[in-house]
Amino acid sequence: MSIRPWREIQRKKTNKIKVGNVEVGGDAPISVQSMTNTPTTDVEKTVKQVKDLEEVGADMVRISCPDEDSTLALKKIIKDVSVPIIADIHFHYKRAIEAAQSGAACLRINPGNIGNEKKVQEVIKAAKDYNCSMRIGVNAGSLERDLLEKYGEPCPDAMVESALRHVKILEDNDFYNFKISCKASDVFLAVAAYYGISEACDYPIHLGITEAGGKVSGTIKSSIGLGSLLWAGIGDTIRVSLSAEPVEEIKVGFNILKSLSLRHRGVNVISCPSCARQEFNVIQNVEELEKRLEHITTPMTLSVIGCVVNGPGEARETDIGLTGGKSGHQIYLNGEKHHVLRDGNMIDHLVELCEKKQKELLKKNS
Repeated sequence: MSIRPWREIQRKKTNKIKVGNVEVGGDAPISVQSMTNTPTTDVEKTVKQVKDLEEVGADMVRISCPDEDSTLALKKIIKDVSVPIIADIHFHYKRAIEAAQSGAACLRINPGNIGNEKKVQEVIKAAKDYNCSMRIGVNAGSLERDLLEKYGEPCPDAMVESALRHVKILEDNDFYNFKISCKASDVFLAVAAYYGISEACDYPIHLGITEAGGKVSGTIKSSIGLGSLLWAGIGDTIRVSLSAEPVEEIKVGFNILKSLSLRHRGVNVISCPSCARQEFNVIQNVEELEKRLEHITTPMTLSVIGCVVNGPGEARETDIGLTGGKSGHQIYLNGEKHHVLRDGNMIDHLVELCEKKQKELLKKNS
């Protein structure tokens, strides 16, 4: 039995699938993904954006395929990147078939606009022929007309019914390599729909609050929506939708997982909001520190506290800690007071300590 049962999250055991070389569901780590916003036909720009996403830890990347030129460009893009590519398909089922032929690892289809069952069957055949997974991507903003007439408005039951219709089509065609999403811009609607689909089946769940907003508002909405679902054990892969640069989506996604101890990447900075007791400019230094530490991918914790009220206590729980003091900054290593920093650049010193810690951890785990 854990000594901290209040920190444990029991993830629902879903079926495990593969998106390219990335496992999703079952006991696989919760993956983090984003989507490009460059014209897909601009291969050079799209490849650069995918590589930028790879650099900050994206496990997979979705690319929109609105026309045949885009699906042709997809083939060139896939050759130049390392992460699995998901083709985002709307309205025309032939784009999904072309994307599979171009090497997409996964086909995202929208039940609200992909077409009738016969067209979906053709997409399934292409997915089988080219070893693609699929995502049934339900969205509250594009539900089938008959479901809107039946329920009167987008609601959790309508979204779950839309998803289960397509689950049945895939199952009837002996295709099980798929995941499901039930997205909405309304947090209450999305969370309720995800609870419903999670109870209804055991397929992997892709979490997202669609059209969440700008960097700040979208981060808050996604953190509340995704965080509450993840805390309940629901979710196997996540995408944070922001009206911001795609790399920001990956950073926020990992921070959500990090805050729930579901997956760790890089330095988890614990810092105070600062007050009149601070012995150095906490806000300015933490902002610069976070930028300077982005290259570190090994999980570790760093506390930066402006005074001795909570500083020593926080430092005892982190790998590296700094507490402001009148006679110098106290530096803690592995929870114990190690030395005092009186002169020199505090940021340079902490970056150096984090880099040294990364080397130690990598050597220990090699």
